[in-house]
Amino acid sequence: MGVFVFLPLVLPLAAWPVARLAEQRLHPRTATRLLTAVAGVLAVCSTLCLGLLMIVGTAQLPGNPLPDGWSDPEVRAAVPYDELAGPAAIPALLAVLVSCASAARRHVRVRRGAEGALAGLPARSVAVLPDPDPYAYALPGRRGRTPDRVVASTGMLIRLGPAERRALFAHERAHLKGRHHRHLLVVHLAARANPFLRPLRTAVTYTAERWADEEAAAEVGSRRTVARAIGTAALMSRGPLTATLPALAQAGPVPRRVAALLRPAPAARAWPSAFTTAGLAVWGAAAGATLSALSSANSAVTLFAVLRAATPM
Repeated sequence: MGVFVFLPLVLPLAAWPVARLAEQRLHPRTATRLLTAVAGVLAVCSTLCLGLLMIVGTAQLPGNPLPDGWSDPEVRAAVPYDELAGPAAIPALLAVLVSCASAARRHVRVRRGAEGALAGLPARSVAVLPDPDPYAYALPGRRGRTPDRVVASTGMLIRLGPAERRALFAHERAHLKGRHHRHLLVVHLAARANPFLRPLRTAVTYTAERWADEEAAAEVGSRRTVARAIGTAALMSRGPLTATLPALAQAGPVPRRVAALLRPAPAARAWPSAFTTAGLAVWGAAAGATLSALSSANSAVTLFAVLRAATPM
């Protein structure tokens, strides 16, 4: 395996400029899907890398439950600096698992709390809560049990004009239609698995909102109306319930979203030419994710073969 086993841990650093280029140069829909896929692949690969380092680097430690043959020098030679990398991988992998489990548990808890607040209300696509606090968000349903819902408080609706309310509902419906909560959850967990992926989480949070902005503008027929709705909601909203539930007033660069809506709609072409800046961002991200996946797969297969040969039959 050699030093290639460490590659998935540091390759996410190369995704930083890619994330910036993607959110600036690509259509929001394309950028969201691309960066989510890249973040997911890189997070899985880096976690697998930590697991490989832990297995090889700790096999020789006293009291470990692994087969004795796994501690042979020939096996440990598959990973460079195994005396340091192995023990260091134990707390790192534990921290990744605990952090991801904590984030997933919080997501489930907040979602259940949001569903509990709607208990007793009719199962309609729009739920208006009698609450003076201004907020609105998209709450995905559970297949066969509850429908997708746009949730808004009376405190939010009374502060918006009729046109802005249409823009708000169109924006949240776009979140539900695009299943943006899944993209947000993936990048949120990926950033917990590897801190180097945080720029991708920030970028996807922005591009998912821009995606919904563009869908709402197309439905309403006025980009300025959507821009006004975003600005008004951001000024008075308390923000989303959680980072994985999308909302019109999602925390982030609201002025950039408004400025983008005051410009012409972006081109809907999904995959730009490789000879453009946007094309370089797309193909660079794809190449980086592929390289990380291939490196992890090569390390995993190599380690499996080495451990199998070292395991007594």
